[in-house]
Amino acid sequence: MLTQLRPALVLFVGFTLVTGIAYPLAVTGIAQGVFPAQANGSLVERGGTVVGSALIGQAFSGEGYFHLRPSAVDYDASASSGTNLGATSGALAAHVAARREALGLGDALAPADAVTASGSGLDPHITPANAAAQIERVAAARGLPAEEVAALVAAHTESPVFGIFGEPAINVLKLNISLDELAPDNG
Repeated sequence: MLTQLRPALVLFVGFTLVTGIAYPLAVTGIAQGVFPAQANGSLVERGGTVVGSALIGQAFSGEGYFHLRPSAVDYDASASSGTNLGATSGALAAHVAARREALGLGDALAPADAVTASGSGLDPHITPANAAAQIERVAAARGLPAEEVAALVAAHTESPVFGIFGEPAINVLKLNISLDELAPDNG
């Protein structure tokens, strides 16, 4: 029995050292060396203070800020989840109708990401169409010309990865920080 137990223990210890210690340390070291910002959470700073992550959405309130798409988990990363409501769900239709009313859209066509929650509930981006629908409100609240706010939105529009993967998107945290630098919110 000892002849079978010894090789099993040696393999167990060997694989534990390789897969449990050496490999994670090597991957962490490579990530820190090649992609340090991403490896540390893509943190966004303002005035030397971390205000959030470019990867996790956070709620913005007030008329002078661009708002993210709705979150099924109120932007709580520990509870990341979607609603799991299907396209034919009456509850989803009620949520969308309530969001349309809250935005004052009436019968106007709304960008989908303005009235529906993201899959994780933590999406930090909005579409250019969603941002465009908010420009007038933000400009009026900040006392800025709409063209100036539109130019800021255009400057923050990220292209698809390699020009083909994904859709153009705007990181709301970064946009709102730039907006505060341009004209602080007094509301």
